[in-house]
Amino acid sequence: MSELQSDKKDCLSMFSLLEEFIFSTSPENEDAINTIISQCQMAIEPIEHALERAEVLINALFIDHIFIENDSDFWPSAAFKTESAIANRFIEPSLKAAILCHIIRACGFDSDIVFVPEKLMVRIICDDIYAIIFDPVNGESLNGYELDLKLEEVNADPHLQTLNAISQQELMIRFLTALKSTLIRETAFDQALKCVDIILAMRPDDPIERRDRGFLLHQLDCFKVAYDDYRYFVEQCPKDPAAQLLKLQLENISVVESVLH
Repeated sequence: MSELQSDKKDCLSMFSLLEEFIFSTSPENEDAINTIISQCQMAIEPIEHALERAEVLINALFIDHIFIENDSDFWPSAAFKTESAIANRFIEPSLKAAILCHIIRACGFDSDIVFVPEKLMVRIICDDIYAIIFDPVNGESLNGYELDLKLEEVNADPHLQTLNAISQQELMIRFLTALKSTLIRETAFDQALKCVDIILAMRPDDPIERRDRGFLLHQLDCFKVAYDDYRYFVEQCPKDPAAQLLKLQLENISVVESVLH
């Protein structure tokens, strides 16, 4: 956790650490990414104007390097593994945003990841005047009018409409939450439990993650440990429909245990 919370590591290095811990493999993606960086640098080298350079760079990434994808309701675990994700050009959005930021920065631009209502997007800062905000999945950019409309959904006062970069911790949590759901769907409960453990190390009192840890421990036949997490969720979220069902189950278990004793 100390390495994951270090400010000295960039996003892509963080994802490599997560991948190594969760899947027990060391991703070998440096050569593939460096090749893309080199070719993108060559594509923008003869262009002087910053905005045009940024536009050419985006086209090189999504057209020349076939990074263009369609949104997916389900990202398989392979889409969360850097090496296979890049090779297959099927990359989970938060991981893809980190990869794109890494490439863009290597090409001489400032870049960060922002949350525009409903999705993560990548921002290239061209200069003091221009920036481009685009969807990491399909490369489509937002114009100023579209951006204002989306920001109005958060705050109707134009003076309070800001678009700040999300933190590395928030990006990691988004990645881990999505990966956890995928691994549960794929019944890889031991790996999903690793995702929850990392999230809880950053957010120890999150009742939803405690509930999910309880579920995973239960699936791994550790019900005595899961019981405390279930009970914590029920106490913290008493109006949640899932909590009401769990409460009944826990009461029945308590009754059975009392009879046995």
